[in-house]
Amino acid sequence: MLYSSKQKSKIKVRVFKQLAAAVSAALALGATTSLKPTLVLAASDIPPASQISTQLAAKPQILLKQLPQTTIAVQTAQMDLFGSIVPIAIGGVIIICIPLFFGGLVVIGDREVGIVSKKFSFGGKSLPPGDLIALNGEAGYQADTLPPGWHWGYWPLQYNVRKESLTVVPQGEIALIIAAGGQSIPPQRILGKVTESDNFQDARKFLKSGGEKGRQLGILTGGSYRINTALFTIITATNAPKHGMTAELLKLYKIAPDKVGIVTTYDGVPIQDGEIAGPIIPNHDNFQNSQKFITGGGRRGLQEQVLLSGSWNLNPWFVGVEQAAMTEIPIGYVGAVISYVGQTSEDVSGAAFTHGNLVNVGNKGVWITPLYPGKHPLNTRILKVELVPTTNIVLNWSTKTERHSYDSQLSSLTVRSRDGFAFDLEVAQIIHVGALDAPKVISRVGSMQNLVDHVLQPTIGNYFRNSAQAYSVLDFLSARSDRQAEAAEYIKAALRTYDVQAIDTLIGDILPPAELMQTQTDRKIAEEQCKTYEVQQLAQTQRQQLVRETALAEIQQEMVKSEQGVKISELKANSQVKQAQGEAESIRVKGNAQASAYHAGVVALGGSGYTALQLMQIIGDRNVRVVPDVAVSGNGSGGGLVDGLLGMMMWNQTSKNGENGGELPVVKLQKSEPAVLEPATKLPVAKVNSAKPPEFRANSSVAKSEGDIDSLFDELPFDDRSFS
Repeated sequence: MLYSSKQKSKIKVRVFKQLAAAVSAALALGATTSLKPTLVLAASDIPPASQISTQLAAKPQILLKQLPQTTIAVQTAQMDLFGSIVPIAIGGVIIICIPLFFGGLVVIGDREVGIVSKKFSFGGKSLPPGDLIALNGEAGYQADTLPPGWHWGYWPLQYNVRKESLTVVPQGEIALIIAAGGQSIPPQRILGKVTESDNFQDARKFLKSGGEKGRQLGILTGGSYRINTALFTIITATNAPKHGMTAELLKLYKIAPDKVGIVTTYDGVPIQDGEIAGPIIPNHDNFQNSQKFITGGGRRGLQEQVLLSGSWNLNPWFVGVEQAAMTEIPIGYVGAVISYVGQTSEDVSGAAFTHGNLVNVGNKGVWITPLYPGKHPLNTRILKVELVPTTNIVLNWSTKTERHSYDSQLSSLTVRSRDGFAFDLEVAQIIHVGALDAPKVISRVGSMQNLVDHVLQPTIGNYFRNSAQAYSVLDFLSARSDRQAEAAEYIKAALRTYDVQAIDTLIGDILPPAELMQTQTDRKIAEEQCKTYEVQQLAQTQRQQLVRETALAEIQQEMVKSEQGVKISELKANSQVKQAQGEAESIRVKGNAQASAYHAGVVALGGSGYTALQLMQIIGDRNVRVVPDVAVSGNGSGGGLVDGLLGMMMWNQTSKNGENGGELPVVKLQKSEPAVLEPATKLPVAKVNSAKPPEFRANSSVAKSEGDIDSLFDELPFDDRSFS
């Protein structure tokens, strides 16, 4: 490759510096040869310095006298300047030109490399057509470079040696290579293959081992290299913009944590028909050894293999990387994997599963084993992961939408009853998909949304539409729990065939026609009003009963007292009856005894005599006053009442003195008086009953006399105070 004008100017400066150094050396050599020396005292004739110093200290005057005799005359050298320049110049030119032109000396520094260009060949050899680098001494750029040191035989007339600095690739970066020579790249590839060339430092090996011209698969990593820049162009981060690239492309490719690198290769054989990604090729060090990838049959395009987190030396001409997040399976979910690549293998789902196919992990199809919660480095360009909830899922046929949004397109069901009314029905369905059943569900319907849209919605909707036609609206409303139980049983059996568990079916709001509901509402209001009236009537009755009970409670005490009083009165009456009976019995006994006594007295004294005797005895026993304390008698003039009052006053006055014991007088009025002043208490008259039988008393004279006595006693009122 031709070097630039800047590089030429550097070479000219170096040549001029070399010529200037040669001329300076020639002048110095000529100056030393043109000097003319005079007589010079031999070194042996000069006394030692110690001796001179000793003599000078001991006898300075004597020594001074001897100096003129021993002083050496020195003649200063004189040079003819004009005569000496010409020989110096000629000598310098000879000294410089002989090594340069006849020896061909080239000196290469430690941090340099010599790029050799041959101007002509004595044998007349020329490069073959299409070749740029000479391998057999042809004229042109030579494959071999000059390492540091002195090199002879590179005469300027035949060779041009350009000194280049070492190629330095910083750590953390890479360098790309473009070869100017070599074989042509085959049409099926776009990058030159990697050959044994000591990292492109041995151009001869590169060309002889079949290196190809153009952009190379191989790259240079961090380090220093002696590259033949006539054959190879090195692209680093520093000069990347000159080649239409960015510096970032020439740095280590880094994949962040929790990311995966989805790889697309730009070279290799084409992908097979029916495939979307190249298969995994072993032993290419994660696409860092591109030649092994090509040799191993790697295919260009999307790759199944992914790159994990880290730093990678990747050739941007060979591979492109797209970073994607790892596939995360949340808690409460499993991932059913659908693979678009891999071998086509037989179905492993079993004979009972007839609505889809399941394959082993790594093959094309739905994998029989799901992904469990966690992060998985999957190539999402060739694999699709369908999340399947393993917790209970609630689906609402209403305006309400759950967080999972599977029911976002569901609405309330419009059904028609037997009596022709159309009404809306809200339903909630709870389902569950087991972890091991998730691949079967996805293989059958494709996704959870398809399960809702293509299975649950028609199944549940058609069931309620059919069942509603068997009932009237009011029957459906009144027997809601029965309809719910029937729906749950039917839907559970229907979803089981899809490997889905129906946990429960719930009927929400039932929205019948407004006019029907208005009629029912009015009827219900009337019924409720009737019930209200009945309740109010019952309340009034209860209130009356409460008032009655309250009044009864208030008079209960008196009733109890009355009842107790009645009982006490009954007891007293019974007691009095008993007492009276006892007294009667006693009187009867006494009477019988007295009768017997009376009878004996009558027999002994006679009826009249015995009666008089008894009267006197009674009067005496009872202290009956026969004579009153105050006697008032009338004279027929009508002053009896006044006389009586005066008598009473007198009696009262005397009673205060205790003469009569405070007893009231008994005033006997004349027959002309209408009444007595104070009626005396009627005292009981003892009746003496005979103990004899009635027949005896009736037929005997004694009985007659006894009857007379009894009547006499009845006519005589007497007490313990008076007798009249």
